[in-house]
Amino acid sequence: MSSNWPVDPDGEEGSEGMRKYDMRIIADKVDEEEDFPMDRDEFVEEYGDYPIRINHETVVALSDIFEYVEPAEFETLVDMHKAVGAAMRAGNFWTYHPQGENPEKKHA
Repeated sequence: MSSNWPVDPDGEEGSEGMRKYDMRIIADKVDEEEDFPMDRDEFVEEYGDYPIRINHETVVALSDIFEYVEPAEFETLVDMHKAVGAAMRAGNFWTYHPQGENPEKKHA
C-alpha cells in the first residue's frame, strides 16, 4: 500500500478502521442537499487523490474509479451512486458479481 495517501485509508479520516468501503466512502464526501447537481471533474479535482478501500486487500485513488464514471454531471446522489456502481463494475474493482459480466467470479 502506498504511503503517499493524503490520509490513512484505515484511519479515522479514511475508512474508519476498515468499517467503510468504496461507495460509502465516496458518498460521505458529498452533501445531498448542497452538492447537487454535481460536476464530476470538479469532484475528482477535489478528492481524486483520496484513498478508497475496495476490500481487505485493495486501496485505490478515487480518481482511478472515476476514470470509468459517466456522465460528467449528476443531478442527484442516486444518479452518482448508479454511475459509480457502473464504474466499479466496468473497471473490475469489485470481485463480487451476482449477475452480469462474470457471475461465476466470487460470491459474497
